[in-house]
Amino acid sequence: MRAPEFLRSTQASYDTIAEAYAAEHPDSLAGRPLERALLTAFVELVRAPGVPGRPPVADLGSGPGYVTARLHEAGLPVFGVDASPRMVALARRAHPELRFHVGCMTALDLPDETLGGVVALYSIIHVPDDHLPAAFAEFRRVLLPGAPVLLGFQSGDEDGHRRLTERYGREIALDYYWRTPDTVAAHLAEAGLELHARVLREPGPGEKLPRAFLLARRPGPVPREV
Repeated sequence: MRAPEFLRSTQASYDTIAEAYAAEHPDSLAGRPLERALLTAFVELVRAPGVPGRPPVADLGSGPGYVTARLHEAGLPVFGVDASPRMVALARRAHPELRFHVGCMTALDLPDETLGGVVALYSIIHVPDDHLPAAFAEFRRVLLPGAPVLLGFQSGDEDGHRRLTERYGREIALDYYWRTPDTVAAHLAEAGLELHARVLREPGPGEKLPRAFLLARRPGPVPREV
């Protein structure tokens, strides 16, 4: 089946700028204590009592792999998924002990109810409005009951869209979508995911838009070991 246009342009754009992007963002969480605190909260939710075994966590839109690496350092079994084959290759080179593969969050190549959590930091920003319900439906499908989701995305007073045609001196065609927390929370609810918490921080140095973070979960009783 032919990949949707937004996925093809996202893949091509990040393949074009992968080396420069990875060099600029080897670990973007290093100077962001709020994001690190939220990731710690996510780890604690994944470790909630009663979850049998150690189900893996997926970092969707893993880029150079620094979020995947931090989750691994926190003791979670984790793998990264990214639309860009070149970005996946760079993540594997930087973190050879971890697993990364090419994929799309709107059609995850994963069985039902197999994940202990999903992280998507600054990756739903490339998913158009008409494809966002499919992405969140996939999140719900692959998550175990009670498993958490952590989203991070650019926000603002209203939803918006911009196409970037140049970055790092290279020609690209990369769409960015910023959304209010209410907009994203509504999409989560429609997909059957329960909102747990929302955080909004003001733009930091070099940032033009606020950053929003939503913690949600797939509802249902947490399975317990017999």
